[in-house]
Formats: sequence, structure tokens, C-alpha cells
Amino acid sequence: MAGQAAAKKRIGVVLPSSNTVLEPLIQGALAGTGITAHFTRLGVVDVTLDAASMAQFEMQKHLEAARLLADAAVDVLIWGGTSSSWLGVARDREWCDTVQRETGIPAGTCVLEMNRRLIDLGVSRIGLVTPYTLDVQHRIIANYKGMGFECVGHAHHGGTLSKDYAAISPASVAQMVRRVAQTQPRAILIMCTNLHGAEEAAALEAELGIPVIDSAMATLWAGLRQLTL
Repeated sequence: MAGQAAAKKRIGVVLPSSNTVLEPLIQGALAGTGITAHFTRLGVVDVTLDAASMAQFEMQKHLEAARLLADAAVDVLIWGGTSSSWLGVARDREWCDTVQRETGIPAGTCVLEMNRRLIDLGVSRIGLVTPYTLDVQHRIIANYKGMGFECVGHAHHGGTLSKDYAAISPASVAQMVRRVAQTQPRAILIMCTNLHGAEEAAALEAELGIPVIDSAMATLWAGLRQLTL
């Protein structure tokens, strides 16, 4: 898909400050395509449902980060975090509207891209894999139910510190995906852009016979799709 986008284009990505997975993944995937990726960070250190944690994702903070990328004359702006999965997908729609209005640059997000993939696949029975705590997991499941998706199986690691998610091995992520697949979903979401899911997703799809949609890879998909609109 990367080769289909126009040469010498720039994808701007806002990512959580504690994320160490997303940048090398996107840069590696874009190598040799003529498309470059440029990053700025939003201060995110933990994922919980308390007020202090949720305040990390206030829109003004997002907008300040996006404006730094706008200074680099990027062609698209993408939010590379999954916060709307537990805060509500309306947050990402607001992000796109606000960022595009304030910068004049087309915007997208990884979660909106994941949801678009589910709709395109015609899938309503999903599985969910995350590194989050059970209460965050349940909030995500409830939000997806509100969008018409039934989560038939899920697995979570139980961590709160965002920086620790990158230490979960690809093999452990794959093990969680296989466990969720036993509940027979029609697609599985790997929800966290600081989780090593992309390395295993294609092999797991071939093994399990269902789509495995990784949020870090969806960040790249969102950028590439915006470039071709």
C-alpha cells in the first residue's frame, strides 16, 4: 500500500510520550517508499480510569502537539494512540475535526482506521487483546458494544504504566491472540500502539484464518489512506 502513495510525502504522527514501538515500526515500513514519517509526543505515562490519567488526553494538549508537526509542513496528521477506545470514539472524531480546522491539514487516527477496517470487513463479532487493566478493558468492550460490535473474547496483561507495554514480548502477544481466537471472533483487535503486535499479526492471520488488526500498524494505514484521498 505504501508504494501507492505519492512520493516525497510527509506523515505526521502524534504519539504518547512513553511509546517506543510506533516510531521504528512506521519508519521501517516506509523505508524506500519516498514517504517520510515525522513525530511529536503527547505526555502519557499511564493508562487508568482516574481523572489524572484521563486528563493526559485533553484536546488542548493534543492540539499543541499537532501544531508542532504542522510547523514541519507535513501532509497529514495522525493520532497514534488508542485512548478513544476507552474514552469514547467521539474523542477521535473531535480530534480530527479540531486538528484539521486549526492546522488546515487532513487528520486521522489509528482507532478510527481500525473501526473502518471492521466495517469494511462486515464484522460484528470481535476479539480484543490489550496490555491494560480489567476495568479499562471493560470500558473498551462497552464502547465497542455501543458501536454495534460484540466482543466475544478478550485477553489483557493488566499493566498501568504505558512504558512497560513495550516490554511485553511479541510471543506473549501472540499467545493472547490465540487464546482469544478460541472464542471464534470474526476479527481480533490488538489495542495499544506500544504493544508488539504488528510483528505477529500477518502470521497469526494465516494461522487462525481471521483478520488480526494491530493498532500500531493501523496508525500507518491511517496516514497512507489520508495521503491518497
